[in-house]
Amino acid sequence: MQPQVVVSGTIPVEEVARVPAPGTAVPVSLAFSPDDAFVTYLHDSSGGLVSDLYLFDVASGDRRVLTVPGPEQGLDEDHVSLEEALRRERRRELGMGITRYAWAGRARRLLVPLQDGVYVQEGADGDLRMVVGNDGGPVLDPTLSPDGAMVAFVREGEVHVVAVAGGAAQQLTHGAQAAGCTHGLAEFVAQEEMDRSSGYWWSKDGSWLAFTEVDETHVPAYRIVHQGSDVVGEGAYEDHHYPFAGAANASVRLAVVPVSGGKARWLDVDVGAGGDCYLARVEWMPDGTLVAQVEDRAQTRLDLLRFDPDTGDRRALLTETSDTWINLHHLFHPLERTEGLAGGFVWGSERTGFRHLYLCAGDGEVVRPLTSGPWMVDGLHGVDEEAGLAWFSATLDGPTQCHLYSVPLAGGEPRRVTADPGMHRVVVDHGCRRFVDVHSAVDRQPSLTLRSLPGGEVVHVVHDQPDERVERLGLVAPQLVSLTSRDGVELRGVVHRPTSGKAPHPAIVSVYGGPHVQRATDSWGVTADMRAQYLRSLGYVVFVLDNRGSARRGLEFEAAIRHDLGNVEVRDQVDGVSWLVEQGLADPERVGVYGWSYGGYLAAMCLARAPGVFTAAVAGAPVTHWDGYDTHYTERYMGTPASNPEDYQRSSVMAHVESLTGELLLVHGLLDENVHFRHTARLVSALVGARKRFELLLLPEERHLPRKAEDRVYVEERVRDFFMAHL
Repeated sequence: MQPQVVVSGTIPVEEVARVPAPGTAVPVSLAFSPDDAFVTYLHDSSGGLVSDLYLFDVASGDRRVLTVPGPEQGLDEDHVSLEEALRRERRRELGMGITRYAWAGRARRLLVPLQDGVYVQEGADGDLRMVVGNDGGPVLDPTLSPDGAMVAFVREGEVHVVAVAGGAAQQLTHGAQAAGCTHGLAEFVAQEEMDRSSGYWWSKDGSWLAFTEVDETHVPAYRIVHQGSDVVGEGAYEDHHYPFAGAANASVRLAVVPVSGGKARWLDVDVGAGGDCYLARVEWMPDGTLVAQVEDRAQTRLDLLRFDPDTGDRRALLTETSDTWINLHHLFHPLERTEGLAGGFVWGSERTGFRHLYLCAGDGEVVRPLTSGPWMVDGLHGVDEEAGLAWFSATLDGPTQCHLYSVPLAGGEPRRVTADPGMHRVVVDHGCRRFVDVHSAVDRQPSLTLRSLPGGEVVHVVHDQPDERVERLGLVAPQLVSLTSRDGVELRGVVHRPTSGKAPHPAIVSVYGGPHVQRATDSWGVTADMRAQYLRSLGYVVFVLDNRGSARRGLEFEAAIRHDLGNVEVRDQVDGVSWLVEQGLADPERVGVYGWSYGGYLAAMCLARAPGVFTAAVAGAPVTHWDGYDTHYTERYMGTPASNPEDYQRSSVMAHVESLTGELLLVHGLLDENVHFRHTARLVSALVGARKRFELLLLPEERHLPRKAEDRVYVEERVRDFFMAHL
């Protein structure tokens, strides 16, 4: 019988499930006003999830609440439309109250969507005034024109505009419903996988709107039944046009239409393969032309295309190709005033194996690389053409760090701006004179400071309020570690050491391990990992390791998983456990693992492919067979099931069920429209067929991540009890 851990003197489980976690209730959605006189942000000063809109005066340092929604206006998640609920799910958004806002591009006017409609506010002192209500149907994705004179939005699948000064809305697009299409909305994979949440874009002068037409009528509907609902019949199920790997994608077209009304002009974004490609990004240039990034279905080629909206003429600016895959980014910045580079731009590329910045001429030719080396650019935050500088964040000082740097457009070495170790998330103002620095480290709760450029000197402290829960709950900063895998690759990890008990300890590995995510960083979020803190307080050593395939280490590190998911990731996690044992921290006979989504997949694979190492696993919302996940994500790493059937089979959990010998707890929300419950159901069938023991926890009213507080608490209790019983 395994030794039992007694629950006493620990963090209350309710605190483990509480959102936001200790120290993380900081201002979000930071933005400078068009004249850079103010910084606005969303924040709940009580430490909860119901945000107000705040204004911070750059000159004086004064702050005040700008907008407080009334109870009938602030978002109530129980009463949003299904369309809005799904959009919130795509954004992983839990907040209420005011959840988004936006400044006009060139006017001191704010747009604030609320529960009952879309409002605007005139600068810092104006009244909140409704422009369009939801009584005519849900208003989706509202945006202000650059001059702030009009609001565009999508209703019933069509793009509309309405003057801020008043009057009836004008419908600009037509025929969507009759054709079973939508105009102006991003399709599922664009929202979920491509970081493109919108389906329409204002031109710089506000005279045009570019928009997408999305046709999903040929994509079979996947039905999700509300099994926990009292309702039966219509309203008790949802039909989603979900593009499974290897199957049909939504057909997406791009058009432009005059904001004054008129006929839409369709643009040719086909780059071969009969239009079976992805519209990844759309940008308007200062000269009135339109630029689109189009990715082929295999995601090994990306074309940057430029269009004349008056004629529809197109020309190719550049083409990126890769032997592995193209990672989409937001590193495109058009230039306006740089001598000799009319129509040019700054561009991001991984052509060297690491994402770097390039200066390009108007015809797309590379003038010069701006950055280079075995490190990655994370973000491009501003280009000061007068000063000849680009401002960017990167891993130049190590993969667990993120700092702000400048680099000359004329060529030269990057110069670091931020000083303190850790992760710096920055927002640079329009004039590249100041920036807001959101800084944290494993031993430093997040703070927000307004700083000057180019030197980074502090101008004002915007927010620096330590959370009393950190001390009250006894949170302990974990240790950042580095180890070498069996084949000589450096891996980064995090160790949460227990404060009680004698080493070696029972060990639990917390895993995600999939692409586009990095967990071992010098950031407060690592310390505020409340499940890890909770289990640590119970006497477990908790370990996090970024295996190969994880983000911010370059293409070679990522591409180790190509066409072979669940293999090298598990081997790296096994090497991590071996390192823990060698350090005298872990009892090799008592090692568990848990994860969610890709982490749920890897938790199950660790148990099945390394049964002598892992003895218990919690797999939340796991992708158990990759033919059941979506096109854009899955095919990037695996090709299609038809072109790569053996690798799809080998990468499924079911292929390794016979070797599974430990204890397994499966957790899944029945309304999950991202990783369908079907994944867990298929694994359950295989486990039953193989006569393997498992436990099952179903959440009938949850989607991909549990939203209800009571559900989150229950999950934490079950995870705790499971590991206590089996480690």
